[in-house]
Amino acid sequence: MRSMRRGQSVENRKIGRATALRILAFAKPYRREITYFLAVIVASAIIGVVTPVLAGDVVRTITRGGADAGAMVVRLALFIAGLAVVSAGLSLVERWFSARIGEGLIFDLRTQVYDHVQRMPVQFFTRTQTGALVSRLNNDVLGAQRAFTSTLSGVVSNIVRLVLTAAVMLTLSWQITLLSLTLLPLFILPARRIGHQLAAITKESYELNAKMNATMTERFGVAGALLVKLFGYPSEESGRFSKRAARVRDIGVQSAMYSRVFFAAMMLVAALAQALVYGLGGWYAVSGSLDAGDVVALAMLLTSLYGPITALSNVRIDVMGALVSFDRVFEVLDLAPAIAERPDAVSIPKGASTVEFQDVHFRYPAASEISLASLEDVATLDRTVTEPVLRGVTFKVEPGQLVALVGPSGAGKSTTSMLVSRIYDVTSGSVTVGGIDVREATLASLRDTIGVVTQDAHLFHETIAENLRYAKPDASDDELWEALRGAQIDHVIRALPDGLDTVVGERGYRFSGGEKQRIAIARLLLKAPSIVILDEATAHLDSESEAAVQQALTSALTGRTALVIAHRLSTVRAADQILVLDGGTIVQRGTHEQLLEAGGLYADLYKTQFAITDSPSMANR
Repeated sequence: MRSMRRGQSVENRKIGRATALRILAFAKPYRREITYFLAVIVASAIIGVVTPVLAGDVVRTITRGGADAGAMVVRLALFIAGLAVVSAGLSLVERWFSARIGEGLIFDLRTQVYDHVQRMPVQFFTRTQTGALVSRLNNDVLGAQRAFTSTLSGVVSNIVRLVLTAAVMLTLSWQITLLSLTLLPLFILPARRIGHQLAAITKESYELNAKMNATMTERFGVAGALLVKLFGYPSEESGRFSKRAARVRDIGVQSAMYSRVFFAAMMLVAALAQALVYGLGGWYAVSGSLDAGDVVALAMLLTSLYGPITALSNVRIDVMGALVSFDRVFEVLDLAPAIAERPDAVSIPKGASTVEFQDVHFRYPAASEISLASLEDVATLDRTVTEPVLRGVTFKVEPGQLVALVGPSGAGKSTTSMLVSRIYDVTSGSVTVGGIDVREATLASLRDTIGVVTQDAHLFHETIAENLRYAKPDASDDELWEALRGAQIDHVIRALPDGLDTVVGERGYRFSGGEKQRIAIARLLLKAPSIVILDEATAHLDSESEAAVQQALTSALTGRTALVIAHRLSTVRAADQILVLDGGTIVQRGTHEQLLEAGGLYADLYKTQFAITDSPSMANR
């Protein structure tokens, strides 16, 4: 029934030769296991055909009689029992090979897709539906795995059983065999129609379930749950969810009835065919033209003939469904990461702390360059080439300097900071760290050299210790406490019942914004980078939290090169150099006093923004 529940469109999909070759490449490490697997399936199918023939021999021996008839019946019964034991053993061996091949393929596919997705640019994640991406790692990977387990075993087993069963039945009585097969259209044609109806309602069920999953993911998150409560719509949310759940319930009832009709039809046709065999075969046996044992064998073989024929009538849907899953997995793997390490990449020297931009131009990639329509749930991707975000940006940050980036929203401040850590690559020009172009550096050395604290510090739903050790996996507890002390948050953690083993909750929501920022700063201190990037790290904090975070930042910036996206007067006053960005270009540069004296955009920003958001000074960093 699983094969019938796949969309009719799957039946018409065509898989290219390249996809087929890639599928075989995935199967290559398991070719020995697949060979043994198929051999076991063939052996099991042969036993399934031999057993009814032996049952006919038992009846034949009984009706023939004779002095040794009793002993012969016992020997045949023991042989049948032996085959049953062997069949049970083979089923265990078959299951082991199936699990070994299937789980191995799932591991290979999942790890490849996960590793590949990890290397995609941030813009890929901002455009992609998380649920659709997770589905590739779960549903499609499992569908691909079925191509080598249930689909492969089902096709081989059913073909062998069908050929052997039909051959044996024809040798026993070709007249009864052909007459029995005439009843097949009574079953197959309605079964295929029911299958298509099942496909339609099952597709609707999948879509509704996907929408319910998306709804639950959003509403059960802390931010979503808070929004629902703040706007007072829990009853409306429940009503909307209830409608979808009710439709899924109704589809479940329909699906159950369709399945029961299918099963009842199969049993009815099989019973009619068996009655035909007993009736016609019995008449032949009474007339002496057919042995009674052959009648029994024919009836038992007929029962095992209908299953393979029915399964093979829908095999194209089954096979294509598995291959389409492979195709969807390959679709993700074929999306080239925007950031890739060169084969001859060099390591940035430890402690390097000079940052230099040379005539940097940058535009964000179009959707067609970094995304998939199927992951965005759109018909076609936008191919519009975006306007440049940065235009000819040039500056240098010397070791130990603090350089502040200021400017109106959309000026290119965050984009500039992301080019240093190579979240994106420049369109033209170059960004160097320690005199090495970041595109020519190893990603590991670049990550070790640069530490970043954003305005919305993210914490995983794990313990405080695990979140901190994300920066330094082998850090001792003493090192963790030292980092927390430097971030002015150790006293808060020590007061918790579980201390470092406290689970922070989803996105760290068990802590206040200021506490999350200080934990993030502790993580930065543990990493001990030579270059620090602060992306408006105190933008959304109250004055008390900001004071604590600024004190922690003083420790984090001591002795390090810093590139800070500033919106506080204290930060820009402490800067060795201020870069004023507007429209993707540096329109002014200098110290706070120099820029105020020069007038222009910085002076305007000072009057409208910095002067009214003063905070504790970082001048003594």
